[in-house]
Amino acid sequence: MASKLDELLGEIRRCRICRDAPKYGKTLPHEPRPVIAATRSAGILIAGQAPGTRVHASGVPFTDPSGDRLRDWMGIDHETFYDSRRVAIVPMGFCFPGLDEKGGDLPPRRECREIWHDRVVETLKEIRLALVIGQYAHAYHLGNFREKSLTLTVANWQQIRDRARPYRVYALPHPSWRNNAWLKKNPWFERDLLPELRSDIAAILKN
Repeated sequence: MASKLDELLGEIRRCRICRDAPKYGKTLPHEPRPVIAATRSAGILIAGQAPGTRVHASGVPFTDPSGDRLRDWMGIDHETFYDSRRVAIVPMGFCFPGLDEKGGDLPPRRECREIWHDRVVETLKEIRLALVIGQYAHAYHLGNFREKSLTLTVANWQQIRDRARPYRVYALPHPSWRNNAWLKKNPWFERDLLPELRSDIAAILKN
């Protein structure tokens, strides 16, 4: 018998709202391909932004250099990362939103967040740690703990992590190559934050 989450994921994968009846902005210019991975037993939640062109082509989250870097940040291998019984990947937008005039990715579609996002997260009762990645996910998941800039938000990682809530939260920048300069300017991220993140992840995966 299918679980509530299985039924919900089936609905999401059949979703064509942004193409057929968009609520915000222009119609999605390509065939939707929702990308999400989750099961009820997952202890780690990755809340990113939206798939890019490579993930849209593969249908698998983080099948790009950003995924390689994210797995390194987490200290886990490919197999563990893609084990949805342990790691749920629930971005703010499930479909590739298209490109802007400069060739960059458009923001995640707001329809996904309003219609699907909370309904998925509410079914994930075993989450003990969430990685909230990028400014759009920060804006939604962090509330008043989001600062005026991404740098200030991530720099406040200890307070965000230890805030009283059902599970720990780490606010992260996007692992894209576009943030290479940011990483060089903020060495504390790799020196101080990542060892704590890896330790927390390892502890969860042991159980």
